[in-house]
Amino acid sequence: MIPAPTGDGRPDGPVRTIFFGSGAFAVPILDALVGDPATTIVAVVTAPDRPAGRRGTLSRVPIAARATAHGLPLLQPARLRDAAAVEALRTLAPSLGVLADYGRLVPPAVLSIPPKGFLNVHPSLLPRHRGAAPIPATILADDPRAGVTLMAMDAGLDTGPIVAAAAWPLTGVETTPELEARAATEGAALLVASLPDWLAGRLVPRPQDEAAATLTRPLRREDGRLDGATPARELERRVRAYLPWPGTFVETGQGRVAVHRAEAAPTEPSDRPGTLVADGAGVALATADDRLRLLDVQPAGGSVMSSEAWLRGHPSAVGAIVIGRDGAVVER
Repeated sequence: MIPAPTGDGRPDGPVRTIFFGSGAFAVPILDALVGDPATTIVAVVTAPDRPAGRRGTLSRVPIAARATAHGLPLLQPARLRDAAAVEALRTLAPSLGVLADYGRLVPPAVLSIPPKGFLNVHPSLLPRHRGAAPIPATILADDPRAGVTLMAMDAGLDTGPIVAAAAWPLTGVETTPELEARAATEGAALLVASLPDWLAGRLVPRPQDEAAATLTRPLRREDGRLDGATPARELERRVRAYLPWPGTFVETGQGRVAVHRAEAAPTEPSDRPGTLVADGAGVALATADDRLRLLDVQPAGGSVMSSEAWLRGHPSAVGAIVIGRDGAVVER
């Protein structure tokens, strides 16, 4: 039974809540809901276990493991649109839905189940950076600030009206894991702080400005390729943004080397864009404007090391031509 509202609109007792999430960003948000006396979680909906590694061993997404640790009922439907999945959720009689980093669109038949609607904790300042990769997009765009948005979900992709938001300035050196951790903490606090007014009907969502909307797409392995045709500062942002997936790398005729940490540095008159050049005891990629100094690298099959250590074992890397997209190389 759904708790009856009190005289000021608040439910009389914890609100039956169903939580949708999959990735690590959602874990602190689930933890906050578990500890919030305003809600009682009747189920956690997450992605099915997936094959991982060469042996295809089934692996649980972070939220599945966390829900089990909390002793919460766990649902992992292969298709949320299936009638059986919708009916299973309806039978739970949730009054509120909360979603964070679920990774799938929620169909209207599910969105309509809880009378208090669905709240989505999204790691960007909507309508900027809708879609699949908002945190990397924030770093890639060199945004001066980051944020989280609490959104009332509709059937679109991050298009629902805004309930609340929180923002903070960026230093310009954040990596995706660092920014994700901050956004998760801020998002959890924003959700818990907003829930009392939302449940009492005191928060009025405001429509997003469609003219200001930007859309991100899923990341691909090839996005991580570093080449000399791109300015060094943009490449440096890619290195920070694409940790841990898809990662970044330089590729020459001698093979592919992953880049874990880098910084922009001034060019030298002898630099030939699109080649690896000596940089002190280490190595850098000469680009269209400056150098991208490679700090920490990882050769195929090896461990992460400084570029100085890598260069000692591969002195012929200096002068190597870096392969760009579609096998292209940069010519002066």
